[in-house]
Amino acid sequence: MHPALLGLVTILIGVSGCVGYFYFSNVILDRFIFPAKGEHAGRNINRANMVRPWLFLFPAILALGLYLAYPVIETLRLSFTDRNQGGAFVGFANYRQMMNEPKFWEAMRNNMLWLIVVPAASTAFGLLVAQLTDRIKWGSIAKSLIFMPMAISFVGASVIFKLIYDTRPAEQNQIGVLNAIWLQFDGGIGSFLILRIVPVAMLVCFALFVAYFVWAFVKPLLGPERARMPGWGMALRAVAGAGGAYLIFLALGSILGLFTATFPYGEPQTWLTIPFWNSFFLMVVLIWIQTGFAMVILSAALRGIPEETIEAAIIDGANPFQVFFKIKMPQISGTIVVVWTTITLVVLKVFDIVFAMTNGQWGTQVLANYMYTQLFVTRDWGVGSASAMMIMLLVSPILIWNVYNARKEMR
Repeated sequence: MHPALLGLVTILIGVSGCVGYFYFSNVILDRFIFPAKGEHAGRNINRANMVRPWLFLFPAILALGLYLAYPVIETLRLSFTDRNQGGAFVGFANYRQMMNEPKFWEAMRNNMLWLIVVPAASTAFGLLVAQLTDRIKWGSIAKSLIFMPMAISFVGASVIFKLIYDTRPAEQNQIGVLNAIWLQFDGGIGSFLILRIVPVAMLVCFALFVAYFVWAFVKPLLGPERARMPGWGMALRAVAGAGGAYLIFLALGSILGLFTATFPYGEPQTWLTIPFWNSFFLMVVLIWIQTGFAMVILSAALRGIPEETIEAAIIDGANPFQVFFKIKMPQISGTIVVVWTTITLVVLKVFDIVFAMTNGQWGTQVLANYMYTQLFVTRDWGVGSASAMMIMLLVSPILIWNVYNARKEMR
């Protein structure tokens, strides 16, 4: 059967099945189980109304049970078994084996690096674009162009950037944009500006951005708010401040490294095989995609700021930077955190980009790709399931925290 016809038939069967289920389930409930007649008619109507919501929820609960709850339980069970022993229970042996593999710790390090860079960069660029395009006539066009990568799949975006990073021999024309640009540098003023000054400016901006958030987290610990703060809140803010300080230290160290580094001018580079830096080239793909998401959410938050507060700050003599950092940022801090954590969930599960571009080679392994390799390449379902549980363990606290905050705002 033709795929288009198959899709149409599937949609028709699915829609008619849903309509039939809801119609006939209500008929059975009202006419046979709790009929609205006889001496108990009122009681039956009340009971039918109590059961009816569960009829509507049942398909969703069944689907979640089959496609979410059951796989989690089965994955947990498999993580305690060994395929080579016929599925025998081996306890935590798979977890110990996973912990002893260098590739697992490489994946953990890279995931932590992705968690630091991608959410911060995506949120920062999204906020910057939302602010700059908020008051200009062609802002909607700019936002549309920046949001457009969200419509591209991760694999499609990976193919695009793989062509950008493509490398040909030195005697051939470079079809990769990055190498074509790279070969134009020969150590002159252009290379100094592009390869040193621009990255330094970006690192300085990143350090200032992180410093602002560190100060926002640490400031309550130095004031009277500390007395009303729970112990876990103080610990969380202290950890966030220490992590931010470490990021600032890394950024300043990278600035020094940029001025002392020696670049191999005139030679095409195989960008995806350069250890450590190739991970950043992969991160660019996800940042390119997620910036549009961050921009849309933060743009809506900026438009929701009362104009009176901004006008009052301007009348009091605040400059544009003070208005942005002192007035706007505190009012949208909750939205920034939601965007940050949402992108963090995407990063923890990142797989497509790494698989399509490097398949975890040259030091770019991540947890999801490590899990795929163990499950479908080496056929070790025990270690593969253990790594899947590790991903779920890392994702769950952030997911629970997001749900908690969403319910808190609804109340």
